[in-house]
Amino acid sequence: MQTNKTIVPNQTIGIIGGGQLGRMMAIAARYMGYRIAVLDPTPNCPTAQVADTQITAAYDDMDAIKRLTDISDVVTYEFENVDLQAASYIESCGKLPQGSYALEVTQNREKEKRTIKDLKLSTPVFEIVTNAKECEESLKKFDFPVVIKTCRGGYDGKGQLKLNSQADVEEAKEFAEKHQHCIIEEWIQFDKEISVVFSRSQSGEIANFPISENEHRDHILYKTMAPARISVEVQIKAYEAARLLAEKMNIVGTFAIEMFVKGEDIYLNEMAPRPHNSGHYTIEACNISQFGQHVRAICGLPLAKIRQFKPAIMLNILGKDMETVIEAMQQKNEGFVHLYGKKEAKEKRKMGHITYIGDTFDEVSAQMEKCKETINN
Repeated sequence: MQTNKTIVPNQTIGIIGGGQLGRMMAIAARYMGYRIAVLDPTPNCPTAQVADTQITAAYDDMDAIKRLTDISDVVTYEFENVDLQAASYIESCGKLPQGSYALEVTQNREKEKRTIKDLKLSTPVFEIVTNAKECEESLKKFDFPVVIKTCRGGYDGKGQLKLNSQADVEEAKEFAEKHQHCIIEEWIQFDKEISVVFSRSQSGEIANFPISENEHRDHILYKTMAPARISVEVQIKAYEAARLLAEKMNIVGTFAIEMFVKGEDIYLNEMAPRPHNSGHYTIEACNISQFGQHVRAICGLPLAKIRQFKPAIMLNILGKDMETVIEAMQQKNEGFVHLYGKKEAKEKRKMGHITYIGDTFDEVSAQMEKCKETINN
């Protein structure tokens, strides 16, 4: 059951998950006049710092889910590994316009890949394995390098293993035996990785943000440039793939798809049924952010027509960067710094991001060069 109700300012948006995405959702909603309730097991989590109410409980605590549903007029989530029983309950109450199906697909890599294939869209060749023996047999069909991933869970490089040669097969077999439900994927030697971030309304209207271009380090997103340096043909293919998936999965809200570009071809990699790290540039560079558009979509408001004012580069700030970032903020005036309010700065934990904008990419790059010795070196 999906709701077609319009949720207006001063009503309450419930958010499952209290990390940085929930925080930025809440800030966008606050600007519009909404109240915020958040469910997260960590007291004073980043979202709770800008919310009206926090329910401190596990994500699969059904009593807590029911309380969040009762005090909220609409509910959303900031990550895809939401308990499906909880999501189905909120959906049955008519308060989860995003539905539970997008969660069901995106929290399972096998279902993601099969959904993409059902639409006859390109994705890396893959096989599903459930033990060491199946893993060994499947790897005979692939050329190295290849990657094996868990089908559930895993982010920022966690839950996956790159195999560079036959010497890595034993480690892959151990991985498969340990995790049981795994996916083996061909390694695409791509030219670049891009993200398509879009929002879709409850009536089916789609608004696309400019496609961004991503650079990873140690499996963690390091830098995003927008707009991406891609051909019109690639742009058309990417937006059309996103449209087909959005309609098949009946997406509501902001959604992201990571794709590989090789020549003029695209290969769909992974999906996220919520705002995405690669869309943070929209806060300063566009007339509406991915978070503001998400709020409009789930609340039944018409989507804004998106315009990017200036080219942008976004850099993630990890725990190892925090001291130098704080120091740089006291000496430099370039860039828009966002810190997420996380208590503990672990080395590779995302603690914030910084966005540079300018009239040209040369100007943006020059700004970044002045500060780059302090960020993600």
